[in-house]
Amino acid sequence: MSDHDHTHGHDDDEHRGGDQSHDHDHSHGSDGHGHGHNHNRDGHGHDHDHGHNHNRDGHGHDHDHDHHAHDVTELEFAVLTVSSTRTVDDDPAGDAIQEILHDAGHSISVRRVVDDDFDEIQTALARMADRGDVDVAITTGGTGVTPDDQTVEAAEQLFEKTLPGFGELFRRLSYDEIGTRVVGTRASAGIVDGMPAFCLPGSENAARLGTAEIIVAEAPHLTGLARRDEA
Repeated sequence: MSDHDHTHGHDDDEHRGGDQSHDHDHSHGSDGHGHGHNHNRDGHGHDHDHGHNHNRDGHGHDHDHDHHAHDVTELEFAVLTVSSTRTVDDDPAGDAIQEILHDAGHSISVRRVVDDDFDEIQTALARMADRGDVDVAITTGGTGVTPDDQTVEAAEQLFEKTLPGFGELFRRLSYDEIGTRVVGTRASAGIVDGMPAFCLPGSENAARLGTAEIIVAEAPHLTGLARRDEA
Protein backbone atom coordinates (compact mmCIF):
# COMPACT_ATOMS: atom_id res chain seq x y z
CA MET A 1 0.00 0.00 0.00
CA SER A 2 1.37 3.38 -1.03
CA ASP A 3 0.88 6.69 0.65
CA HIS A 4 -2.80 7.51 0.52
CA ASP A 5 -4.53 10.48 -1.06
CA HIS A 6 -6.10 12.57 1.68
CA THR A 7 -9.33 12.55 -0.23
CA HIS A 8 -9.20 8.79 0.04
CA GLY A 9 -5.76 8.61 1.64
CA HIS A 10 -2.33 9.85 0.48
CA ASP A 11 -1.57 8.43 -2.94
CA ASP A 12 2.00 8.55 -4.15
CA ASP A 13 1.37 5.91 -6.80
CA GLU A 14 -0.45 8.32 -9.08
CA HIS A 15 2.59 10.57 -9.25
CA ARG A 16 5.02 8.58 -11.31
CA GLY A 17 7.00 10.16 -14.14
CA GLY A 18 10.37 10.85 -15.67
CA ASP A 19 10.07 14.47 -16.66
CA GLN A 20 12.79 16.53 -15.07
CA SER A 21 11.26 19.93 -15.64
CA HIS A 22 12.92 22.98 -14.18
CA ASP A 23 11.06 26.10 -13.19
CA HIS A 24 13.07 28.69 -11.29
CA ASP A 25 10.69 31.10 -9.60
CA HIS A 26 12.32 34.10 -7.99
CA SER A 27 9.10 36.04 -7.32
CA HIS A 28 9.45 36.97 -3.68
CA GLY A 29 6.47 37.18 -2.91
CA SER A 30 8.15 29.07 22.68
CA ASP A 31 7.61 27.94 24.56
CA GLY A 32 8.53 30.16 27.58
CA HIS A 33 7.11 28.70 30.68
CA GLY A 34 8.71 30.98 33.26
CA HIS A 35 7.53 29.25 36.39
CA GLY A 36 8.26 31.61 39.32
CA HIS A 37 6.40 29.61 41.99
CA ASN A 38 5.31 31.46 45.17
CA HIS A 39 3.98 29.00 47.75
CA ASN A 40 2.59 31.09 50.63
CA ARG A 41 1.15 28.54 53.02
CA ASP A 42 0.24 28.98 56.70
CA GLY A 43 1.74 32.43 56.72
CA HIS A 44 5.28 31.14 56.31
CA GLY A 45 5.74 33.02 53.05
CA HIS A 46 8.02 30.56 51.27
CA ASP A 47 8.97 32.31 48.06
CA HIS A 48 10.47 29.73 45.73
CA ASP A 49 11.42 31.75 42.67
CA HIS A 50 12.86 28.88 40.68
CA GLY A 51 12.66 30.36 37.16
CA HIS A 52 13.16 26.95 35.57
CA ASN A 53 15.14 26.95 32.36
CA HIS A 54 14.61 23.59 30.69
CA ASN A 55 16.93 23.81 27.72
CA ARG A 56 16.88 20.23 26.52
CA ASP A 57 16.48 19.07 22.93
CA GLY A 58 15.86 22.61 21.73
CA HIS A 59 12.91 23.39 23.99
CA GLY A 60 14.56 26.31 25.82
CA HIS A 61 11.62 27.29 28.06
CA ASP A 62 12.89 30.72 29.04
CA HIS A 63 11.77 34.01 27.52
CA ASP A 64 14.86 35.70 28.96
CA HIS A 65 16.85 33.79 26.37
CA ASP A 66 14.62 34.36 23.36
CA HIS A 67 14.20 30.92 21.89
CA HIS A 68 13.22 32.39 18.52
CA ALA A 69 15.99 34.97 18.28
CA HIS A 70 17.58 33.12 15.36
CA ASP A 71 14.37 32.58 13.36
CA VAL A 72 14.58 33.34 9.64
CA THR A 73 11.30 35.03 8.77
CA GLU A 74 11.63 35.15 4.98
CA LEU A 75 12.79 31.89 3.49
CA GLU A 76 13.75 30.65 0.03
CA PHE A 77 12.28 27.21 -0.67
CA ALA A 78 12.99 24.43 -3.13
CA VAL A 79 9.93 22.35 -4.05
CA LEU A 80 10.80 18.96 -5.54
CA THR A 81 7.99 16.75 -6.81
CA VAL A 82 9.05 13.11 -7.04
CA SER A 83 7.15 11.53 -9.92
CA SER A 84 7.55 9.65 -13.17
CA THR A 85 4.43 11.14 -14.77
CA ARG A 86 4.10 14.70 -13.49
CA THR A 87 5.53 17.90 -14.93
CA VAL A 88 5.78 21.34 -13.34
CA ASP A 89 2.70 22.32 -15.36
CA ASP A 90 0.75 19.32 -14.06
CA ASP A 91 1.67 19.17 -10.39
CA PRO A 92 -1.23 19.84 -7.99
CA ALA A 93 0.79 19.03 -4.88
CA GLY A 94 3.65 21.30 -5.89
CA ASP A 95 1.19 24.05 -6.79
CA ALA A 96 -0.43 23.77 -3.37
CA ILE A 97 2.91 23.98 -1.58
CA GLN A 98 3.98 27.01 -3.62
CA GLU A 99 0.67 28.80 -2.98
CA ILE A 100 0.85 28.26 0.78
CA LEU A 101 4.48 29.36 1.00
CA HIS A 102 3.85 32.53 -1.03
CA ASP A 103 0.83 33.37 1.13
CA ALA A 104 3.06 33.04 4.20
CA GLY A 105 5.57 35.55 2.77
CA HIS A 106 8.21 33.10 1.55
CA SER A 107 9.73 32.62 -1.93
CA ILE A 108 10.37 29.71 -4.27
CA SER A 109 13.92 29.55 -5.65
CA VAL A 110 13.57 26.15 -7.31
CA ARG A 111 10.58 24.18 -8.55
CA ARG A 112 11.39 20.81 -10.11
CA VAL A 113 9.98 17.41 -10.93
CA VAL A 114 12.43 14.63 -10.10
CA ASP A 115 12.10 11.07 -11.38
CA ASP A 116 11.30 8.21 -9.00
CA ASP A 117 14.94 7.25 -8.81
CA PHE A 118 17.04 6.93 -5.65
CA ASP A 119 20.14 8.61 -7.07
CA GLU A 120 18.23 11.44 -8.74
CA ILE A 121 16.29 12.25 -5.58
CA GLN A 122 19.41 12.18 -3.43
CA THR A 123 21.43 14.26 -5.90
CA ALA A 124 18.66 16.86 -6.19
CA LEU A 125 18.41 17.28 -2.41
CA ALA A 126 22.17 17.53 -2.00
CA ARG A 127 22.35 20.17 -4.72
CA MET A 128 19.63 22.22 -3.02
CA ALA A 129 21.73 22.35 0.13
CA ASP A 130 24.76 23.50 -1.89
CA ARG A 131 23.08 26.19 -4.01
CA GLY A 132 23.23 29.06 -1.58
CA ASP A 133 19.79 30.40 -2.53
CA VAL A 134 17.73 27.64 -0.88
CA ASP A 135 16.96 27.72 2.83
CA VAL A 136 14.50 24.83 3.01
CA ALA A 137 13.63 21.93 0.71
CA ILE A 138 10.26 20.20 0.46
CA THR A 139 9.75 17.01 -1.49
CA THR A 140 6.33 15.62 -2.33
CA GLY A 141 5.82 12.05 -3.48
CA GLY A 142 7.64 8.76 -3.09
CA THR A 143 6.96 8.28 0.62
CA GLY A 144 4.70 5.22 0.34
CA VAL A 145 5.52 1.52 0.48
CA THR A 146 5.60 0.46 -3.17
CA PRO A 147 8.98 -0.63 -4.58
CA ASP A 148 9.51 2.67 -6.41
CA ASP A 149 8.79 4.82 -3.34
CA GLN A 150 12.38 5.75 -2.47
CA THR A 151 12.27 9.37 -1.37
CA VAL A 152 12.62 8.63 2.33
CA GLU A 153 15.53 6.23 1.83
CA ALA A 154 17.35 8.68 -0.45
CA ALA A 155 16.80 11.66 1.85
CA GLU A 156 17.60 9.96 5.14
CA GLN A 157 21.07 9.02 3.93
CA LEU A 158 21.76 12.76 3.69
CA PHE A 159 20.29 13.72 7.08
CA GLU A 160 22.96 14.84 9.53
CA LYS A 161 20.14 15.15 12.05
CA THR A 162 16.70 13.59 11.84
CA LEU A 163 13.49 15.33 12.92
CA PRO A 164 11.23 12.43 13.91
CA GLY A 165 8.64 14.76 15.39
CA PHE A 166 7.68 15.96 11.91
CA GLY A 167 6.54 12.55 10.72
CA GLU A 168 4.90 11.81 14.05
CA LEU A 169 2.89 15.03 13.98
CA PHE A 170 2.01 14.68 10.31
CA ARG A 171 0.60 11.20 10.92
CA ARG A 172 -1.28 12.40 13.98
CA LEU A 173 -2.95 15.15 11.93
CA SER A 174 -3.55 12.78 9.01
CA TYR A 175 -5.31 10.25 11.21
CA ASP A 176 -8.31 12.57 11.45
CA GLU A 177 -8.73 12.31 7.69
CA ILE A 178 -7.57 8.84 6.72
CA GLY A 179 -7.66 6.82 9.92
CA THR A 180 -5.39 3.82 10.33
CA ARG A 181 -4.11 4.15 6.76
CA VAL A 182 -1.52 6.55 8.19
CA VAL A 183 0.62 3.48 8.85
CA GLY A 184 1.48 3.51 5.13
CA THR A 185 2.56 7.15 5.20
CA ARG A 186 6.29 7.61 5.79
CA ALA A 187 6.57 11.40 5.87
CA SER A 188 9.99 12.35 7.19
CA ALA A 189 12.29 15.31 7.81
CA GLY A 190 15.87 16.12 8.71
CA ILE A 191 18.76 18.54 8.28
CA VAL A 192 20.90 18.29 5.12
CA ASP A 193 24.09 20.33 5.43
CA GLY A 194 22.32 22.99 7.49
CA MET A 195 19.16 22.94 5.35
CA PRO A 196 15.87 21.59 6.75
CA ALA A 197 14.33 19.10 4.33
CA PHE A 198 10.75 17.83 4.59
CA CYS A 199 9.47 14.78 2.71
CA LEU A 200 5.70 14.83 2.16
CA PRO A 201 3.37 12.39 0.41
CA GLY A 202 2.37 13.06 -3.17
CA SER A 203 -1.30 13.96 -2.86
CA GLU A 204 -2.43 17.57 -2.94
CA ASN A 205 -4.26 17.27 0.38
CA ALA A 206 -1.24 15.76 2.09
CA ALA A 207 0.98 18.50 0.68
CA ARG A 208 -1.41 21.17 1.94
CA LEU A 209 -1.66 19.62 5.38
CA GLY A 210 2.06 19.23 5.95
CA THR A 211 2.97 22.64 4.55
CA ALA A 212 0.21 24.74 6.09
CA GLU A 213 -0.03 23.04 9.48
CA ILE A 214 3.62 22.25 10.22
CA ILE A 215 6.24 23.56 7.80
CA VAL A 216 5.07 27.18 7.67
CA ALA A 217 5.04 27.28 11.47
CA GLU A 218 8.35 25.56 12.13
CA ALA A 219 10.65 26.13 9.14
CA PRO A 220 11.76 29.64 10.23
CA HIS A 221 12.73 28.35 13.66
CA LEU A 222 14.43 25.17 12.43
CA THR A 223 16.37 27.06 9.77
CA GLY A 224 17.64 29.55 12.31
CA LEU A 225 18.72 26.84 14.72
CA ALA A 226 20.41 24.77 12.01
CA ARG A 227 22.49 27.82 10.99
CA ARG A 228 23.13 29.26 14.43
CA ASP A 229 26.86 28.52 14.41
CA GLU A 230 27.20 30.36 11.07
CA ALA A 231 25.99 33.65 12.58
